[in-house]
Amino acid sequence: MTASPDLIRILAPIASIEGGALRITNESALASAQMDQLVRVAVFGAESDRHWARWAIWELGQAVGVRSTSIHSLYLARGRGEIKGFTVPAINVRGRAYNTARAIFRTAIKLEAGAFILEIARSEIAYTDQRPSEYVAVMLAAAMREGFRGPVFIQGDHFQVNAKKYAVDAAKEVGDVKHLATEAIHAGFFNIDIDTSTLVDLSKSTLDEQQRLNYEVGVDITRHVRSLQPKGVDISLGGEIGEVGTENSTVPELRAYMDGYNRTLAAQAPGTEGLAKISVQSGTSHGGVVLADGSIADVALDFNTLQALGEEARKDYGLAGAVQHGASTLPETAFHNFPRVETAEIHLATGFQNMLYDLIPAALRDEIYAWLRVNAVEEKKAGDSDEQFIYKTRKKALGPFKEKLWAIGGADAAALDRAFDQKFEFLFTQLGARGTAAYVARFVTTAPMHRAAPTDGKAGIAAAPDDLDAGE
Repeated sequence: MTASPDLIRILAPIASIEGGALRITNESALASAQMDQLVRVAVFGAESDRHWARWAIWELGQAVGVRSTSIHSLYLARGRGEIKGFTVPAINVRGRAYNTARAIFRTAIKLEAGAFILEIARSEIAYTDQRPSEYVAVMLAAAMREGFRGPVFIQGDHFQVNAKKYAVDAAKEVGDVKHLATEAIHAGFFNIDIDTSTLVDLSKSTLDEQQRLNYEVGVDITRHVRSLQPKGVDISLGGEIGEVGTENSTVPELRAYMDGYNRTLAAQAPGTEGLAKISVQSGTSHGGVVLADGSIADVALDFNTLQALGEEARKDYGLAGAVQHGASTLPETAFHNFPRVETAEIHLATGFQNMLYDLIPAALRDEIYAWLRVNAVEEKKAGDSDEQFIYKTRKKALGPFKEKLWAIGGADAAALDRAFDQKFEFLFTQLGARGTAAYVARFVTTAPMHRAAPTDGKAGIAAAPDDLDAGE
């Protein structure tokens, strides 16, 4: 399989392909419209051209130091107390992914931020129509388009075991998560959140019994991930002790999970690296609680719980601390509290989706909502208002309308860019991410990880059912 003349023409102002290797001829052209064309081929081109464009973007990043890597060493430094005072924003990039990521990297350059994560959940991969290889290519292309240089942290969020499917066929459900992890790691995801918290059974009489499936299946997936990681890369792994949207987590629950996880991992695979962080529940829910008028109910977030769990995670287990999910719909006055209580990481998604739907052209928004009323009607629950139905289901339109969302241009695109720039600058500032590029430079090292040019083989597709609502 060879690159098409059209792909070679698009790439020509930037680089050439010689003997199956890519050679940059004009680095400045990475930050030009040529990259826009290349990334569109990587997403919307013919299958062969998509493979070549994604390979070219990866190799361009290797050449200039825009490399997907693991945040693990930074998080371990946090666990040792060598750095503190900031919270890593983990941003689920759903709609208009290239433009959204460009805004993130513009903000990072402006604020000299390096400790931030670009992520996508198992559920989101399906309903946004972004397989891991595409997602990696788009994120790296956005970084180079904006002139960013440095490590890029790409994360599989909520690689989650579905409890109902696990009850029917445990091996298949865990196998599907492993299959997805394999695809993601091969694509360049070197940060993965293992979510087996759905298997916690609160009907059991002891905390260890309640958490047993959570930590045992978590260790099983951990061993699979570690067996696949590239030489020189310790994939950053997170665990989860409480399903988001349920009861708040407690320190005894954290201890039961971590003790069980560490004990099981040591017994099954002595010397294997474990977790770097722990996700907890402290009062939020994914996407927020939607009221009948479509607005979001106030959230009673328990920062004392979050602080206590983070301190325990660092003190006794050497983790970076606690991770907060479902944070993007919180009031703006809440965000400065996360670094104050030393939260390691927060996950942000639905708030950006809300901004997108608020700002896209009205005709496109009306078209999407009309499509949902036909194609997602089975998801409307008895008693749901139309506003509640639309709010809860409109994420499912991001995949079917991906190309139309990418095609927004002119004044509408400019308005979206301004709004996202402002929002990311606010969040990065509130979370203490300003200046964290220095921490990344100190603790994170990368080496080139070149890939062979595409062949006739096709990328594998892993199971990623869209009936999981784990994404924020």
